[in-house]
Amino acid sequence: MAAPEAWRARSCWFCEVAAATTMEATSREAAPAKSSASGPNAPPALFELCGRAVSAHMGVLESGVWALPGPILQSILPLLNIYYLERIEETALKKGLSTQAIWRRLWDELMKTRPSSLESVTCWRAKFMEAFFSHVLRGTIDVSSDRRLCDQRFSPLLHSSRHVRQLTICNMLQGATELVAEPNRRVLETLASSLHTLKFRHLLFSDGAAQQSLRQLLHQLIHHGAVSQVSLYSWPVPESALFILILTMSAGFWQPGHGGLPCHLCGEASRGRAPSRDEGSLLLGSRRPRRDAAERCAAALMATRRKSEAKQMPRAAPSTRVTRRSTQESLPAGGTDPKREAHPPATSQEAPSTRRPPSAPAAASSASAASSSTSSSKRAPASSAPQPKSLKRFKRAVGKKGARTRQGSGAEPEDLYDFVFIVAGEKADGEEMEIGEVACGAFDGSDPSCLGLPALEASQRFRSISTLELFTVPLSTEAALTLCHLLSSWVSLESLTLSYNGLGSNIFRLLDSLRALSGQAGCRLRALHLSDLFSPLPILELTRAIVRALPLLRVLSIRVDHPSQRDNPAGPGNAGPPSHIVGDEEIPENCLEQLEMGFPRGAQPAPLLRSVLKASGSLQQLSLDSATFASPQDFGLVLQTLKEYNPALKRLSFHDMNLADCQSEVLFLLQNLTLQEITFSFCRLFEKRPAQFLPEMVAAMKGNSTLKGLRLPGNRLGNAGLLALADVFSEDSSSSLCQLDISSNCIKPDGLLEFAKRLERWGRGAFGHLRLFQNWLDQDAVTAREAIRRLRATCHVVSDSWDSSQAFADYVSTM
Repeated sequence: MAAPEAWRARSCWFCEVAAATTMEATSREAAPAKSSASGPNAPPALFELCGRAVSAHMGVLESGVWALPGPILQSILPLLNIYYLERIEETALKKGLSTQAIWRRLWDELMKTRPSSLESVTCWRAKFMEAFFSHVLRGTIDVSSDRRLCDQRFSPLLHSSRHVRQLTICNMLQGATELVAEPNRRVLETLASSLHTLKFRHLLFSDGAAQQSLRQLLHQLIHHGAVSQVSLYSWPVPESALFILILTMSAGFWQPGHGGLPCHLCGEASRGRAPSRDEGSLLLGSRRPRRDAAERCAAALMATRRKSEAKQMPRAAPSTRVTRRSTQESLPAGGTDPKREAHPPATSQEAPSTRRPPSAPAAASSASAASSSTSSSKRAPASSAPQPKSLKRFKRAVGKKGARTRQGSGAEPEDLYDFVFIVAGEKADGEEMEIGEVACGAFDGSDPSCLGLPALEASQRFRSISTLELFTVPLSTEAALTLCHLLSSWVSLESLTLSYNGLGSNIFRLLDSLRALSGQAGCRLRALHLSDLFSPLPILELTRAIVRALPLLRVLSIRVDHPSQRDNPAGPGNAGPPSHIVGDEEIPENCLEQLEMGFPRGAQPAPLLRSVLKASGSLQQLSLDSATFASPQDFGLVLQTLKEYNPALKRLSFHDMNLADCQSEVLFLLQNLTLQEITFSFCRLFEKRPAQFLPEMVAAMKGNSTLKGLRLPGNRLGNAGLLALADVFSEDSSSSLCQLDISSNCIKPDGLLEFAKRLERWGRGAFGHLRLFQNWLDQDAVTAREAIRRLRATCHVVSDSWDSSQAFADYVSTM
């Protein structure tokens, strides 16, 4: 008992010394000494020495430090290392102290990066600890290089892991192997409860060991953790095995790889039991065989044949058609690969636990099947197939089917992720099928087993994520079909983002998978963000198809940068899409609340847009970017449709649209008493008749008592337009405008000062926010500061230090 008492006495001594030196330091600050010893090179004061001693012995003095009075504790906090500074946070808050300034200084000194101006940091402690965790995991920071980061009593990864809400894995999966290592088991368990978002950036090719570690990491963080969002960024050449691994694990499927350790969280019962039918059949149906390389290649080649070439193929006679099961049962042994053992299909009397999935290849053309039966290890030469063109219709051809026995525990780990699909589904009547009707076999009872799908029946179904984002990840046909196949039953998915993935004609399969998902009980998909360079469908037809496929969708954001071939009907080979994708029937009423559309160049058919708006009675927010109509009358009809069919519309935004000839339509909008926020961004509003249009616009706004926000960036308002706009806040105005954005409007300091004086003269109270970005305020800095000072008495001003001369020089240099 003597040792604890001695340590307690020493703790009290340190605290008393700290208190005494704090008072001494306070008196010094009140009457600073003018000695030559003061300055940056002066020796540390007594209080700082005691503070460092307290910080170095926090292992035994921690409880005593926590009990110190607030003024003394406030002086000690900057001297603590990050571990004790994090531990003392709760105590400091109880004493009315904040550590945010200390964490911000640590960020500036150690991380040496500036947060984005668009980021609002609410807790610098959490931001620092999250970044610190990532740097330590990747080995990009040396904790021994700074005493504030080094403490032998703490594990940097474990101590910071509980603050990690977002984890980024880059390049060759750095950090995945370290996290699944046994010494970091507690770190991974902490991450499983704290981590919500998992991001992958700039992934490169990885070896099997790294992928096995990633498989275990995803299983822990997604299936047994709290990760709800997976995002992939900038993957120019996706590795198929790795991409499919991430997708399948995100969808909730788990099968330990070859040689992988069993999961201790799954339990002996779940590891030992045979998977139920529901786990595999939710995604794949009853039986899903694999294909060898030659048969997969033949199937892919057949999927790219033109419609005319498909029609030239002789239709198989009904007498020669056999069912998949009869073909499989009658397949001669000589027709299979000698490396594969023939395995009869499981009968209905077999127990699910003993049933083994057959491995029959999918049907292909008769020529392809004959070629694959003789040499299944060779790929069909690319020159044997015609040049692939836009997919139209094709006919089913009957080919041989083979079977292969799964090797049990000796199976390759890639078996689970060997997703290769064929475009054609199998129909009993043998009629022609649209490419969109396949959609991974989830529709019309078609069986996608001919696609060579993986044996997911041996997998267990676990928790899956709710948000999936793919940014600039080119999707091959195999990857796109994999995604569509998973989407058709991914009922937990709430938000899907596909940005610049090069879908091409695979968009039809995506639409069919979304239609199948919408038909699933418990479908939660409510937000879809889709953008790409090109689309085989015009954007308005694509929007109609999405709304029909997902009537329960709440948020839809769609953008296409360049016109599709069908936007130019005179072009060669512009055949129509599948009839079930684009039809003339009316769109049923949907639940859409937010619609954002970015259009390619060219006039858009107003009737198609109006049909979407008529079916969206719950629409609350609409954004049109770069939309062009044939005439102002078409634009007026769209606005009239909004007024008649969208009474709940609150926010309306137009960006990069030429509205110089639509001034009467703009006035019609400003008189709408249901809109609360209107944006005209770079719409050339005041290009024509500004002297006549501005007073009409101000008069319409003065009579609108429901409009709360008006955004006019990039419309060349100028000083004259700004002064005219000030009349909206006059005494005789009934306007309730509280947010005004006049950025990029060629406003000069003297005009802004006069605007501020008019607001003061009318005595309007604070009306909210005023945005002044990228105006010519640098031409007279003194006047600009005076104008902003006056405006801040009336509203909250947000501005910047924009160099207009440099911006003009940059503009001229690009002309």
